[in-house]
Amino acid sequence: MKLCSGAVVASVLSVGLLGCGDTPKEQEVYTIKFSHVVSSGTPKGKAADLFAKRVEELSNGKIKVEVFPSTQLVDDDKVFQELKRNNVQMAAPSFSKFTPIVKEFNLWDVPFIFRDNEHLHKVMDGEVGDILKEKIAQKGFIALDYWDAGFKHFSSNKKPIVLPEDAKGQKLRIQTSKVLEEQMKAIGANPQVINFGEVYSALQTGVVDGTENPLSNFYNSKFYEVQKSLTLSSHGYLGYLVVMSEKFWNDLPSDLQDIVKQAIKEATDFEREESAKDEAQLLANLNNYAKQSGKLEIYTLSNEQKAKWESVMKAIYPKLYDIVGEELIQKTLETN
Repeated sequence: MKLCSGAVVASVLSVGLLGCGDTPKEQEVYTIKFSHVVSSGTPKGKAADLFAKRVEELSNGKIKVEVFPSTQLVDDDKVFQELKRNNVQMAAPSFSKFTPIVKEFNLWDVPFIFRDNEHLHKVMDGEVGDILKEKIAQKGFIALDYWDAGFKHFSSNKKPIVLPEDAKGQKLRIQTSKVLEEQMKAIGANPQVINFGEVYSALQTGVVDGTENPLSNFYNSKFYEVQKSLTLSSHGYLGYLVVMSEKFWNDLPSDLQDIVKQAIKEATDFEREESAKDEAQLLANLNNYAKQSGKLEIYTLSNEQKAKWESVMKAIYPKLYDIVGEELIQKTLETN
């Protein structure tokens, strides 16, 4: 029996060869470590698991995917350097994590720029989405596809935010974003940048009066326990971009790259469907809580009220041209 030398054994372990010596290229096994920060039971978590299953099936085991949910491997603030080093091969950070790398990613924070889910997905899957993927590629990452988190809604302890003027003087928590700062200033609110993990206590103790979140964050983080009102404003959007290590991608044979693309397309379709179903269930849960507890009021905007919001928010678009780019904003608005 022929034994592998120490050097060859090291090579076998690092690239996943099934034999030693001149092992045929087609017998290599490529291992992907897919890191994300949410639980495996969320739409993103389920989609990551589906991707892992499908890419292994489609590649006949040539690609193995190890999924690490709930920040088990690395958080999204550090994942970019790990992707560069190829210590992590895939991740799905939220859009806000990309803005320090590509300022145009602030587009996703522009209020009332997306008419509905259909329009949003046409933007993602069309020219604007491709432009932003290319800008990420220029920074040394492979941009695969966009996944949903959901539209954002206002909540408050001080006064229900039903009309723009209701936010005047309220301290509202935001993510780090120049666009979100301008949004809050436009409605007379005081924007407060606070880490997401500290938001519950900040709402509970009155450090801030309210915040903006998709229903998934509002419900799963139990913000409903420390907020008196929720307005279904759908004024902004949160999403994710699935990215891959450029070094890993370039090492993949072209046929396996095609398999990754097919698997990610299937996972994207699934994630978006799951996100929509999840949102409907979360709203039902919140309505039940509001009815049974009497501690939360949920407001739905009328067409007239929404028009007032759009008028106020769209007035700040010229201020955002230097941050996002006028052409990108116009292309988004004109997408049909």
